[in-house]
Amino acid sequence: MPVQELKLPRRKFLHLAAGAAALPAVSLIARAQAYPTRPISMIVPFVPGGATDVIARMLAERMRASLGQPVIIENVSGATGSIGVGRAARAAPDGYTLSIGHWSTHVVNGAIYPLQYDLLNDFEPISLISSNLHMIIARKTLPATSLKELIAWLKANPDKASAGTTGAGSPQHIGGVLFKNVTGTRFQFIPYRGGAPAMQDLVAGQIDFMIDDPTNALPQLRSGAIKAYAVAAKRRLVQAPDIPTVDEAGLPDFYYSRWHALWAPKGTPKDIIAKLNVAVVDALADSTMRARLADLAQEIYRREQQTPEALAAFQKAEIEKWWPIIKAAGIKAE
Repeated sequence: MPVQELKLPRRKFLHLAAGAAALPAVSLIARAQAYPTRPISMIVPFVPGGATDVIARMLAERMRASLGQPVIIENVSGATGSIGVGRAARAAPDGYTLSIGHWSTHVVNGAIYPLQYDLLNDFEPISLISSNLHMIIARKTLPATSLKELIAWLKANPDKASAGTTGAGSPQHIGGVLFKNVTGTRFQFIPYRGGAPAMQDLVAGQIDFMIDDPTNALPQLRSGAIKAYAVAAKRRLVQAPDIPTVDEAGLPDFYYSRWHALWAPKGTPKDIIAKLNVAVVDALADSTMRARLADLAQEIYRREQQTPEALAAFQKAEIEKWWPIIKAAGIKAE
């Protein structure tokens, strides 16, 4: 007896087909709504103990309260952060792997390393976190008593002065390159293995000046071991309100900072990005978190700057600003 063909009314068939097609979308939405159901990994592309690691651990601790799941720090160091960032770029876009980084890892490295990932197109921005303003500092015996006098002294002594850095492509190095460009001065860069030995030589008068972050500079400044000419920002430092801004000191618009932010792999669902953004925003609004970041001389971005869209626009603008400067200077990875 032949099997009879099952026939459905056309309207019912189309309804069932549409329902089946919608299942994957419904599943994705349900998954995003349930997120997170297990611990989240935050990749720090440096060894434990540095500024990025400390900020990540503070942020992770506070995000747990909003997400209801632990945020586990995973230190993956090497190649100035590019190994850890690369691992995050290749991770599953499910919201369970996050990438914390800063100006060097998510801007500078793209100009000096042949990266296996795209800094703008292989990540979903979550939020800006904080920025670390930089200062123009010098040995206390340098004749110049102001920023204008420093520039005049450098011009009067071309190629004789020395500026400390922590290596090619470091914040001190690139800040110094920008300083050369905008002031028309010439001086030598002296690379060190870290900020501490560079500062030690500045205090000893072995090098003339540096563009460095307050965490490294303020203790020596307060002890009178070095002098400061200006803060490379629009506003004065809360921790050192007597130091003028570059605008006030005669070098307008010489703004320079190392900022931190948080990303997820490309393709992470928007609902998950939104949940992570809320967790970061809540963390940065916490008074204890704000106080702890202030102790590290970190300035938290304003609420309107803590959106995925703001981070995307800011990172793109930073790449457009810094890549031509870095490439024109011929800076290469060591």
